[in-house]
Formats: sequence, C-alpha cells, structure tokens
Amino acid sequence: MKETDKELLKELIRLAVPQEDNDTAKAVIAACPDVVETLSNPLVTHDEKRGIVKRLFPASMERVLMSAVKTGCIERLDEILEEYSEVLIDKQGSIKAVVRYVTPLTDSQQADLKKFIMERFVKDDVDIEYRHDPEILGGFILNAGDVEYDCSYRTSLRQIRENLQNRAAEVAEAVEEEEVSSGDIISVLKTEVKDFTVKSGATETGFITRIGDGIASVYGMSGVMYGELVEFETGVRGIVQNLEERSVGVVLLGDDHGLTEGSSVIRTGKRAGVGVSDELLGRVVDALGSPIDGLGQIKTEDYFPIEREAPGVIERQPVSVPLQTGILAIDSMFPIGRGQRELIIGDRQTGKTSIAVDTIINQKGQDVICVYVAIGQKSSTVAQVVNTLKKYGAMDYTVVVSASASEPAPFQYIAPYSGTAMAEYFMSKGRDVLIVYDDLSKHAVAYRAMSLLLHRPPGREAYPGDVFYLHSRLLERSSRLDEEHGGGSLTALPIIETLAGDISAYIPTNVISITDGQIFLESELFNSGLRPAVNYGLSVSRVGGAAQTKAMKKAAGNLRIDLAQFKEMEIFTQFSSELDQSTTDLLNHGHMLTELLKQPLYNPLPHYEQVILLYAAQHGLFDTIPLKELREYRTELMSYVRSYGQDLIEEIENGKVLTDEIGERIERIITAFEE
Repeated sequence: MKETDKELLKELIRLAVPQEDNDTAKAVIAACPDVVETLSNPLVTHDEKRGIVKRLFPASMERVLMSAVKTGCIERLDEILEEYSEVLIDKQGSIKAVVRYVTPLTDSQQADLKKFIMERFVKDDVDIEYRHDPEILGGFILNAGDVEYDCSYRTSLRQIRENLQNRAAEVAEAVEEEEVSSGDIISVLKTEVKDFTVKSGATETGFITRIGDGIASVYGMSGVMYGELVEFETGVRGIVQNLEERSVGVVLLGDDHGLTEGSSVIRTGKRAGVGVSDELLGRVVDALGSPIDGLGQIKTEDYFPIEREAPGVIERQPVSVPLQTGILAIDSMFPIGRGQRELIIGDRQTGKTSIAVDTIINQKGQDVICVYVAIGQKSSTVAQVVNTLKKYGAMDYTVVVSASASEPAPFQYIAPYSGTAMAEYFMSKGRDVLIVYDDLSKHAVAYRAMSLLLHRPPGREAYPGDVFYLHSRLLERSSRLDEEHGGGSLTALPIIETLAGDISAYIPTNVISITDGQIFLESELFNSGLRPAVNYGLSVSRVGGAAQTKAMKKAAGNLRIDLAQFKEMEIFTQFSSELDQSTTDLLNHGHMLTELLKQPLYNPLPHYEQVILLYAAQHGLFDTIPLKELREYRTELMSYVRSYGQDLIEEIENGKVLTDEIGERIERIITAFEE
C-alpha cells in the first residue's frame, strides 16, 4: 500500500465512517466503474467532481473522496475501502465468515455454527455469508478469517482416491514380490475404503491477489513461515519467499495454468524439502527430488528440508583427510580435504566441469558418495555428463540433480539446496560426500530474476542485497563432523563462471571470500595446450598440506616455487640469445614439469602414480627425456611399475609415506625400466 493510500485509510478511521456508508460506497463503485474513471480524469473540473460525489456517495464519504481525488489514489479506492472494512471488523470485535454448502443448513445448525466461530476466534459477533456451491458435492466448507474448515464430500473423495492410489502401488509391489496373492487385492482395497475416516481439520488459507511470471501475491495466511510450502487449488505448490504486513510473496514450483486472482491457497505446515533414501544413487532427479531419467519412482525413507542450519563449530573437526581429485596439478599444489570448499573458477569453455567430473570418477572405490547439481545447463550438456559418468562406472555412487535452463527460475534457485539436502542425508549416516555446484553464477542470476519479480529492491548489478547470504548459507553446510555427530563429511566444489577472466567481479569475489581456496582456470593457458589450464599463481588452497598425505607432501616438495621461478625466468629470457648453463637447466626443468602436469580428460591418476611421477620429476629423473616423448615415456613407465613393482605400490598406498628407502626403490625401478 502506497503512502497516500495509508493516509486516506487513516482519514477514514479518524472520521469514523460507518460500515453502512462504506458498504454503500463499495456498491456504487462495483455498479458504476465509470465513476472512478471520471473522478480521476484531469479534464473534469473540481466542481463537477464534487457534484458527482455529492449525488452518488453518502455525506460522510465526501471529504475522504475529495482527498482521494486530490492525491491521485482514487483509482485504488476499492482496495482502500476493502481494507477499511477489515479494520472495522477487527475494531468491532466481529469476524466475517463464508459458508459454502449444497444442502441448506437448518436454523439450529446455523446457530451452532455461529457459536462455534465466536468461541474459536473469541469475537463478540460474527457476520456469516451463506453461498450455494454444488461443486463441493455435499457437506460444507467454512472460511473464517484465514482459516478454512473443509468438511466437503469433494475433499473426502480426493483423500480416498489418494489413499487408494498409494495403497494400490504398495499392493502391486507386494504381488510382484509374491508376498500377497492377486486374489487378495480386492479385499485389501475394500478394507481401505471401509476404514477410511474423514479427517477434516482447520487449514489456514489465503487467496491470490496478483499472479504472473511464476510469482503469486497471496492475501491472508497470517501465520505462514518463510520457506514454507503452500498448495494452490490446482495442486501446484509454491515456496513462501516474502512476508509482508497483510500478504505474502510465493514462488510457484510449477505451471500457473488455471490459477487466477481469487484462487485459494492453503498452508501445508511443512518447510520445503525433498524425499531421500539410498535409492537416489545412480539416478537423475529434478530440483524437487522427482526422477527424470525414466527409471521408475524412487521410494523415499526420510524427508530433509532444503534449507538447514549449518553445523556449529563444536560439531566440526579439522580438515585433515585428503579427497584425491586424481589431477596431478591439483593434488600436488592445491590439495582438497574432506569437508573443504574449493572454488573452481574461470571463463566458459576452460574445463571447469571436466575437473569436477574427473574428481567424481576418481572417487570410485574410495567410499565417497557424489552429488552433481546442474544449474541452468542445457539438458544435452547434463545428458553428456551422465553418459560420461555411466561410461566410467561412476553413476553407481552418484546422484545428479538437474534444473536445466528451460526450467523456471525457482527450480534453478532451489536445486543446489535440494542437492545439499540429499548430500546431508548420506553425511548423517557417517558417509563422506562430494557435491559439485555447476554453476553458482547461473544460480545467482536465477535468484536475481526471482527477487526482482518479488519486488525486492535491486542493489549492485541489480542483484538483491542478500545475494552474499544466498551462497554463504549454502556453502557453510559443507563440513567434516566429529565422531560424536556421526563422523561424516561434505566437501563442496562450487563452480563460478567469469567474464574475460575478471575474478574481481561481484559474484566471483563473494564466493571467493566464502570458500577455502580457488582453482583458477585461464583461457590463454587452455588455448596454448596446457590442460588442465590451472593458473598456478592465482590458485590457492587455504587448507594446504593439512589435506595431503605425507608421501604427496614430500614428493611435491617445492613444485609451486619451481614453476613460479620458471615462469619468471621464461618471461625474462625470451629475448636473450645466450644463456648460462644454470638458467638453461632451470628452463628445461620448468618445461618438463609443465609437460608432466598436462593430463588428458577422464584419466585421473591414482595416489601412488602421482607420488612416483612427482618424486622422479623433482629428482631430475625425467630431465633427459625429450618433451615430445615424455607422455609416452611416463605411460610405459607406469605400466612397467604396475607389472614389476606391486610391492612398492602397496607400500606407498598403505603407509602413505615416502621414506628415503622408498625413494631409492623408485630410482632403482626407473633405472631398470630404462635399461
């Protein structure tokens, strides 16, 4: 309500305009809509407008109506008068109720109903309007204030149908498993109908005042909670996102077909959430947890809210167990630990998703559950990722949550929260979970679109003011719990897409400040053939060596420093013709390390292989190999190690340490291979 409208409402209250006069004015406006148009027309003189008001409206309304003409809120007069009616009802200790019926109520029933409403709402009087409504089939529906009592046959029949559908599905499954014979089905369903009792309780209701673009403004439901699920009369659900003085803003989770102004909305009393169970593994689901892969329904065993408070500091333990990505450049220089949040950031088409998919593939046999959340991606891209995961046997321990670009903004908004709820279900069972958000840039854009439609004030780059909280409350849920709270962990790999490598933009800087490090992928490096195109200068892990095995930490050694010196020297010497031997050796060693860190797609390296290759590289065992032959050389070397060095592999994998004796054995086996 605008400020001028509020002032007019205050004027009505101050003048104490009677209810009868207010009702008369509303009746005049309803019967003659042209009156408002005439009173708001600037070509009609002030005296002519006063004459119209005097002839058509009660005398007590004259001053108010002329104020409305002067302030320009005459066009919204019907809304203001309706609001004044509500104020009068509250002030008089009365309540307005509507009863819909098929068979007219007797005098005694009407008296009982009036007494019930007055006791229920503690009011001195009640104004009851009776409406004949054959569509409810029988019984009655009572609407009083924001509460609806549904005792209609229509609702009872719908409940019976839903119960029978659910029971029939259970019986059919039991028949398939030969627990119940097919002849028993009819008797089971008859028993279900016989035992059915109508449970008609009070439901808090409201009605739509404005709807469009997947957003509904709903009047009423004064007790509704933020984030609660509400149900529209067509069966479509929505999530409450705005709480205003007399209305709420609801985002629709489905099509608004059939919904108009005046359509009813009821509270469910539940926070938005998803059904979870172990059957989610290997499946592709939408943002509401419903399967979209055509492999049948998912039987859920629990319900997890999509919005949940992050674990407190006391419940967590330090990040100290590595989560191997299988990518040599990352595991050696920017290690990721279980419970960490490591950002993957870069321009489009630089291999961000490939790093995430490689990491998921590398969890095979590591007892890690993976959740891949695709936000605003093309359906064909998601299908390609799913096929890749199937090809490498990774779908067996992975859940894919997809909210594609063709779906409405609310689905893209809730998708990462739904994926996190599924991940938290597995974490609550003491499992280690990896979740990939691909990508949070599109998530922020979807939230911006939703917020602007909800009439929230825009801020920087038109994002709402709480866009930082949008991602912080999501990523804070990633943690490693202590043994007392189950000992599970949730590791997050959020992805952010930059424009022209600008990591200082609004959303990238927000997410960088939330996460525990970032892997920055650069277009120039990608185009030059260095893949993964990791920029070693701008990438960092704030957990560092705490998330590395002792073997990896020792093998990696001064790798980052060597690469930094090489880059600096390469730029410094690119115009020099004569170089001394030490500079030449440093450049050759740098070129060898750069070539060694190149890795093909979907080819993650096991821990022992990374340790052996890094140890050999750091001790100069690859310096004499021509760069063009290095990839083939290391492939053949590792095949030789797997054939003749199983004891060495087992010692590295079991002990996770790199002793001098193991180092000597690595050197001996490489010498034997060369010979």
